[in-house]
Amino acid sequence: MMTDMIMFGLFLIVVLLLAWPLSKYMAKVFTIEKTFLDPVLQPLERLLYRLAGIKPEQEMNWRQYAGALLLFNVLGATVVFLIQILQGALIWNPADLSGVSPWHLAFNTAVSFMTNTNWQSYGGESTMSYFTQMTALTVQNFVSAAVGLAVAVALIRGLTRKSVSTIGNFWVDLVRGTLRVLLPLAIVFTLLLVQQGAIQNLSAYLTVQTLEGAEQILAMGPVASQEAIKMLGTNGGGFFNANSAHPFENPTPLTSFLQAVSIFLIPTALVLAFGRMARDRRQGYAVLATMALLFVLMLTGTYLSELHGNPNLAGWGVDGPTAMEGKEVRFGIAGSALFATVTTAASCGAVNAMHDSFTPLGGLFPLLQMQLGEVIIGGVGAGFYGMMLFVILTVFIVGLMVGRTPEYLGKKIEARETKMATLGILFPSVTILTSSAIAAVTGPGTSSVFNPGPHGLSEVMYAFASAVGNNGSAFGGLSANTPFYNVMLAMGMLIGRFSVILSILAIAGGMAEKKVSPPGPGTFSTTGWLFVMLLAGIVLIIGALTFLPMLTLGPIVEQLLMLQGTTF
Repeated sequence: MMTDMIMFGLFLIVVLLLAWPLSKYMAKVFTIEKTFLDPVLQPLERLLYRLAGIKPEQEMNWRQYAGALLLFNVLGATVVFLIQILQGALIWNPADLSGVSPWHLAFNTAVSFMTNTNWQSYGGESTMSYFTQMTALTVQNFVSAAVGLAVAVALIRGLTRKSVSTIGNFWVDLVRGTLRVLLPLAIVFTLLLVQQGAIQNLSAYLTVQTLEGAEQILAMGPVASQEAIKMLGTNGGGFFNANSAHPFENPTPLTSFLQAVSIFLIPTALVLAFGRMARDRRQGYAVLATMALLFVLMLTGTYLSELHGNPNLAGWGVDGPTAMEGKEVRFGIAGSALFATVTTAASCGAVNAMHDSFTPLGGLFPLLQMQLGEVIIGGVGAGFYGMMLFVILTVFIVGLMVGRTPEYLGKKIEARETKMATLGILFPSVTILTSSAIAAVTGPGTSSVFNPGPHGLSEVMYAFASAVGNNGSAFGGLSANTPFYNVMLAMGMLIGRFSVILSILAIAGGMAEKKVSPPGPGTFSTTGWLFVMLLAGIVLIIGALTFLPMLTLGPIVEQLLMLQGTTF
């Protein structure tokens, strides 16, 4: 157990040590300051702007920013859908795979990768050609993450500017986020993965002979390059069906540790960059401290649940850990618990173990993190702006308690901002609950559930929480490649992504127009531990009030039944 604690502590230290210099660089990128990559990237940026007819100096108000963002995403999803349908006639298809069908699978996948969800109702090596993987899915891994970054940066501008109507230029933020942040990091991480044994080729699939004399087909492909941006962009879509449990994607315990670090790297750096851009680093520290506190609580719950395992197996004479089902021996309980907590905290969705095989409480904590809105570190950009909705609510509630108009960064939080924050939190929550309820009481919904009782309900809840939270990981035990689930999950992804983004951009636009008032004696501090504890409490209370009844009927009841000897 001490070894596991050392690994967890080392993980947090490494993330912070890497995020600190990256935050300085990111702040310079989005405030258009000089960086060491300018000689290489500035000419390329100018060329892209010229080809696309973009005037980089022309800023947008929040409605124009939202319109450009929506247009870009609609066009991106359309391209991904068409590439899938036509892949049988396209190049780099050594396995001679036909076009993706039925249509609802292609639709689900297009929406999934466009929304940074990367939910997969298919097996990657048996469905997608190399061309589709590279030009459709990997490209969306970059730009969907860059969209999240752009929205977060627009919000920061709205919070820190005063008496203006603009929040930046979406196209500039998109290009700079892709070329200056995501691409350089992905190149470095790709080379590291290849050095550790992840494959990167365009070879035909190999047929090998097993030790038993049977033939087995080994899928090949440009895996490392997709793996790198899958993690750094908190995307999560696996090149292979086994995702990061597959040795070609995640060959060693070191790569598993580094992949977990890479998932948290940019979201953590962005929160620190927020403090720099706000010219008050303590603001970033407070938000990050809240995220870290919640993460440690969730990791502790997941790890201890898996460490204690299933007591029924110990009664049958099983020695050693009793929760190794669905886990890679290379990673063990600690490595699996860490990865599961990280990937559901950061809306990544990559998995190195099957969450369906976790103990009931071990599965509850990853599920709860998604239901809370993916704000515990969260996805690239999305985690920060999702947490800022709770920041606004916290400041508003504190203002009611002390009888003073709530303020944040010297700006008054009024009815408009509070309404937008409430809508940004309510829309995803209502969608998760409503969709899960429909699936639990209808034939198309229940016919895809492989396990009865509370475990089956957990599988359904997890699927919709993963989709709406734009996470993409699968609990397992659910046959999701059906018209019902492909369409319902896709709708959940769209609502979960854009209801929050539009709320955030509306807040950014309104806050940018406000004047800044100097802090007074009665101003509530948003940089101390009191604020951190209040913010963490608001996040947990809202999550508990919203989802506790369904969690009770699912994993909590299953845990109690397991202790009595009943399993599902």
